[in-house]
Amino acid sequence: MKYTLGTDFGTLSGRTALFKVGSPDEICCSVYEYPHAVITADSDFAKKLFGELPQDFALQHPQDYLDVLSVTIPDVINKSGVDPKDIIGIGIDFTACTMLPVYKDGTPLCFTDKFRCNPYSYVKLWKHHAAQDKANRLNETAHARGEKWINAYGGKISSEWMFPKIWETLDKAPDVYDAADSFVEAADWVISRLCGKETRNSCTAGYKAMWNKRDGFPSKEFFAALDKRLENVIEEKLSCPVTAIGSKAGEITKDASMLTGLCEGTAVAVANVDAHVTVPALGMKEKGNMLMIMGTSTCHMLVSDEDRYVPGICGSVEDGILPGMIGYEAGQSCVGDSFAWFTDNLLNAEYAAEAKEKGLSAQQLLAEKAAMIPAGKSGLLALDWWNGNRSILVDVDLSGMILGLTLATKPEEIYKAIVESTAYGTRMIIENYENHGVPVTGLYAAGGIAAKSPETMQIYADVTGLEIRISGSSQAPALGSAIFGAVAAGKERGGYDSVFEAADEMGSISDVKYVPNKEAKAVYDELFEEYKRLHDYFGRGENDVMKRLKKLKDR
Repeated sequence: MKYTLGTDFGTLSGRTALFKVGSPDEICCSVYEYPHAVITADSDFAKKLFGELPQDFALQHPQDYLDVLSVTIPDVINKSGVDPKDIIGIGIDFTACTMLPVYKDGTPLCFTDKFRCNPYSYVKLWKHHAAQDKANRLNETAHARGEKWINAYGGKISSEWMFPKIWETLDKAPDVYDAADSFVEAADWVISRLCGKETRNSCTAGYKAMWNKRDGFPSKEFFAALDKRLENVIEEKLSCPVTAIGSKAGEITKDASMLTGLCEGTAVAVANVDAHVTVPALGMKEKGNMLMIMGTSTCHMLVSDEDRYVPGICGSVEDGILPGMIGYEAGQSCVGDSFAWFTDNLLNAEYAAEAKEKGLSAQQLLAEKAAMIPAGKSGLLALDWWNGNRSILVDVDLSGMILGLTLATKPEEIYKAIVESTAYGTRMIIENYENHGVPVTGLYAAGGIAAKSPETMQIYADVTGLEIRISGSSQAPALGSAIFGAVAAGKERGGYDSVFEAADEMGSISDVKYVPNKEAKAVYDELFEEYKRLHDYFGRGENDVMKRLKKLKDR
């Protein structure tokens, strides 16, 4: 009997799950909450170490990632009773772009006394948005120069991606930039800690760092046009070759064996992104099927055999999700985060007490109450931009909004309006694809929201008008990573020689499905037209009040 591990690094925690090769059934799982969580202006860690931190900062501490490895992997080995000799491979996935500056030996700058109190030496999490001005200038320069590669990113590079963040460091903390021998994705950094050498995976390079399988990175001339100091950024800071996903990065070293309890020589897969690695976890390989990975944010993954220009998406990358296919990515920067924001900050004492009495979380209580409200009955309409808009406007300076509040409005009505707004945002993404020649014929979902909130998933089915199928695994990203771990091991060691072969045997879809309600769909069609009017009015420049308010707040 052979086994494979998948370690999934999320926004607030990391988890490792163990699977038997040839089966999607999870044997056991271990979760570790990051002690430092997300380091923002409001966190105690930031106040103690940095004093003040701008509101758009979202950092993490790389020690938390090492702790995930040292805690969760031994835990699943212990709980399962599996002999580590029978674990043939491990794969990992990560949020992205989540990047950090390191020395040549892989030591993060923030581990040193010299840079411990400098926020630019820490991990910049995917939702670090302080580089928006750099993203704006990068996009303007790319279009002015007629750079063709920008079409693969929907015409806009997000402030969440690699080069705006690197440029921000160069501009705001040149000492950190100069000291760093490399800027690496956290996913690749973790792999280097496991197998003792740096790799740069093709998924994050393609979607988050403007790399193309055929042409490589943009030219020196382009980077020099941004900032003369960036002319040689690729050679100086990103010189490690890019390796295709599905490849073997290396093997567990002696040090990694002591850290994790895995045997030296265990195969380690090239890193991947949490959303992209989830596609094979559902056994998906047909074009036209979209997968929503729903958590704090949502990523929308789609594969096709055609490469088309679709404005406002995160990227279209050859072999980016599955070999031989074009992988499309779009996303929403705030989904579960907006639900949590409401329950954490605005739930009244009466509802909090009721939830406690019934043994429910605040979100569960609100979801149950919201499910009793017919579509349109609340009289509310919201925009889902509480953390900016990733797709299709690609603008982090936009903000959330709720319209229609009265003195009679109840908490569950507000909660439902927020949930509905995220469903409208997904429908915008679907229609944007279809309007540009990339049809969406099926809808699938994975992640915590998909597994735990049937009320939310029914709203999504009613709003989009599409039947929604759910992942068979509650830890779908970890299963996807485990699949790649088995592929890294290869058939000779008890694994697989291709991702497709592995996905056929280990991918899993639940029997649960959500079918659109015709009456609700008719009402949501009306509401969606109103959403689109607000979306374009506030998001496409007719009224930039959200941006003016943000500037006033910052001032």
